[in-house]
Amino acid sequence: MKKSIITLGVIGVLIVFSSCETKKKLEEPKTVFISNPIHVEKQEVKTLNIGQKAPDFNLPGIDGEFHTLSDYEDADVLVIVFTCNHCPTAQAYEDRVIRFVGDYKDKNVQLVAISPSSPLGLLVEELAYSDLDDGFEHMKIRAKNKNFNFPYLYDGDNHEFSLKYGPVATPHTFVFDKNRLLQYVGRLDSIEKPGSTNAEDLRSAVDAVLAGEVPDAPVTKTFGCSTKWGWKSDTREKINNQWAAQSVEISKIDESGIKTLLKNEDSNKLRLINIWATWCGPCVIEYPEFIAVHRMFKMRDFEFVSISADNVEKEQKVLEFLKSRNSAVKNYLFSNSDKYALIEAIDPDWNGALPYSLLIEPNGNIAWKHQGEVDFMELRKFIVDHKMMGRFW
Repeated sequence: MKKSIITLGVIGVLIVFSSCETKKKLEEPKTVFISNPIHVEKQEVKTLNIGQKAPDFNLPGIDGEFHTLSDYEDADVLVIVFTCNHCPTAQAYEDRVIRFVGDYKDKNVQLVAISPSSPLGLLVEELAYSDLDDGFEHMKIRAKNKNFNFPYLYDGDNHEFSLKYGPVATPHTFVFDKNRLLQYVGRLDSIEKPGSTNAEDLRSAVDAVLAGEVPDAPVTKTFGCSTKWGWKSDTREKINNQWAAQSVEISKIDESGIKTLLKNEDSNKLRLINIWATWCGPCVIEYPEFIAVHRMFKMRDFEFVSISADNVEKEQKVLEFLKSRNSAVKNYLFSNSDKYALIEAIDPDWNGALPYSLLIEPNGNIAWKHQGEVDFMELRKFIVDHKMMGRFW
């Protein structure tokens, strides 16, 4: 019987009390899973060989339960796909995995997806094709957005079980027979682009195992993002330090310059603009999130531009703030003391309250704008799903 979990690894106990007119009843404790990714020492990763037994596992799923290998003992074929949220290749195969599960649901075939990726081993720059990272909470969001019809389990804290399987990239597929001996390992099919193939390699292998036969090609190579093991946290720290070491500068901009920015005829990029000020509490609180968004998408057709509405004589204070937030982007300070001129130059429909943000297409079209604090989950999803961006190579 699976154990219920509450989520956020660390195991704890949640005691729930309920009251009635005559007594208080102590309910049965529920197991609590709290995600706690840690640095893992670098080690050699060996992929399971054909004929080897499926290693046992005990992992939290996005459904609120712990899952073990024995939970699926009735299935004639067990397919384990190591995948994740952020990888464009993994996302490109999601619909094919969903279709596979639907097509084989009456053939006593069980598919289980496991995310082996450590959130600590994932660079901000590696999120360029996603709105989500590989954390446990974001797994729930991805599963809901895509209506996953299969268990999605998390092993990103210390890779205790994933290391026993040895996935080298996402997605990486393992097919086990009734005795849980490995019969196929590798790719789902040979073409990443959605709509080109339909997981033919996986289907062929499963069909062979169901028929009691050996797959024609039991081992294939797999293409995708490298598994984000916990020892890659050293690389993450290095890249963060490199970003923090970049020069931060600020330039003055007038109404004419702002109008040129808004026309966006010089970049061929989506241009995210944030108007803010050092005296605006919500502005300074959320500002680092804009820098994170820039780092996520900067290698693509995207850029972030900041415009400070502080008075010109506060230039040094503005620059000090920008340096403290590692704002190595195009930073501007409005040069006119007339703030109403700023409002009219930015957007005549803007009421002037800060912060204010806009996403401008290369033709000057405003694709998105927002008054007040930004929901960055919503913004990241809007950006990656924009026609100029997308989730695949």
